[in-house]
Amino acid sequence: MGRTERWLRWVAGVAVGALAGFVCSRLHTPIPWMLGPLVALAALRVSGLDILAPPGARQVGQWIIGTTLGLYFAPQVIRDVAAAWPLLALGALFAIAAGYIGGMVLARLSGVDRTTAVFASVPGGATEMSVLGERFGARVDQVAAAQSLRILVVVVVVPFAFAWLDAHGSDRYQPSSSAFDATRLAGLLAATLAGGFVAHWRRVPNAFILGALAVAIPLTASAIPLSTMPAPLSNAGQCLLGCTLGSRFEPDFLRGAPRFIAAVVATVLGAIATAAGFAWALAWIAGYNPWTLGLGLAPGGMAEMCITAKMLQLGVPLVTAFHVTRMAVLLVCTAPLFAWLQRRRRARQGGSGR
Repeated sequence: MGRTERWLRWVAGVAVGALAGFVCSRLHTPIPWMLGPLVALAALRVSGLDILAPPGARQVGQWIIGTTLGLYFAPQVIRDVAAAWPLLALGALFAIAAGYIGGMVLARLSGVDRTTAVFASVPGGATEMSVLGERFGARVDQVAAAQSLRILVVVVVVPFAFAWLDAHGSDRYQPSSSAFDATRLAGLLAATLAGGFVAHWRRVPNAFILGALAVAIPLTASAIPLSTMPAPLSNAGQCLLGCTLGSRFEPDFLRGAPRFIAAVVATVLGAIATAAGFAWALAWIAGYNPWTLGLGLAPGGMAEMCITAKMLQLGVPLVTAFHVTRMAVLLVCTAPLFAWLQRRRRARQGGSGR
């Protein structure tokens, strides 16, 4: 494939994504600039049209979104989020338990091996879970496909469900900077981009969103004068991320393993319902907004759920903290926990054979 053809595919991907985002914004759909490109590119690629997001689109989208989210963490917000650490810990433990139980159900419904099913169900990133799963002999292609489908289902179902239930909030958390200043914005973006590159160099998962947060949060918490993020730039970041997510789907996606795909959809819907029930119970006990906890516990990606929280005014800092905590715990604990469970299963099997 020539360079010109590759460029045309990339330009077509961004153009289709931008058009889909604009149409969805006119239709007033939830998170239009992410949902529109995601669904449009996924549908076109599955139908056989070979268009893609350009290289680096995911990183640029994460960088912009991470910078935007970091502007919410004023000093009082930091204290509020820190006070919610028991909820964050429970949310991470819930994610691990839900992922493993979902994996057992997926293995039963789809017929795939348990290793593949578990790493396909744990709500971590597609790349991260594929790498971890490969160490234990999981089918990498099925793990990646299931993780991509999980994001698609959650991004479509959760925002629409929240909008249908009129789950708009009125949280007092707002970006600390309310005025636009081009010079300050340029400095902020340069600093958060540097943070993203450092995180990427250190091989941090989702490096550009976490790296941007690691820079923007301390700047915001220190009450340093910054700038608000212009809506067109925020929309562009969402569009690039949506294009990247949609580009993961291949033309033979639906034809390759229909039983596996149906089982993934069923288990993801079950995970959404379970997370919603746990969120309402936790909110009733702790006195928090159940809609905010619902987004914090939803088995979607951090960027997608945090953008949904931003659009619906549902506690962006707390939702962000839930997903950052979940990601850290899952990446640290998934592999050793799975290895421990494997050893226990082998020990039981060996004991029963004697």
